[in-house]
This record gives sequence, structure tokens and C-alpha cells, in this order.
Amino acid sequence: MPIINLGIQIVPKSKTLDSYALVDKAIEVIQQSGIKHIVTPFETVMEGPQEELMEIARRAQEAVLAAGAEEVLVYYRMQIRKNSDVSIEDKIGKY
Repeated sequence: MPIINLGIQIVPKSKTLDSYALVDKAIEVIQQSGIKHIVTPFETVMEGPQEELMEIARRAQEAVLAAGAEEVLVYYRMQIRKNSDVSIEDKIGKY
């Protein structure tokens, strides 16, 4: 399976709960998965097989809903190459 990069931004909607605390629940799922990732101010970027990353993303959004969000907006960005892997390090390693 090729390695891809998947950026995920989960925007929780709640009238009573702190949005950052809800986002933390999604990040916890990603961290506990053991997959290579980088948290940024706008999204978390993961590296791995697409099927595995999509499953982690699904669990992350479910965690936000389970924590009390009434709704979530989920934005994905993926980089996929036909004949080679995609690496976070290739893009930002020099920084």
C-alpha cells in the first residue's frame, strides 16, 4: 500500500462546550494511533496508508461527537502519488 499524507481539520459545533477541548479529543485519537503525524494550528497532517488514515480520521470525528459536540465539520486534504510514497519529511524536513 502506498504511503500518503492526509491533512484533517475537524471543526466542532457546540453551544455549551469549548471548541479547543473538543478538538483535543480528535488529536488524542490520532496520537494514540501511533501513526506519524504533525499537529499545526489549522489541521493535523498524518502519514501512512490511505485506508488506515481514513479509519483514524473516522474515529477522531466520532470522538468529538462522543465528547459532546452537536455537529462536526470535517475537511480533508490528501496528497497521493501514483508510483511512490508521500512523506511529511520531504516537504518540511529542511525546516
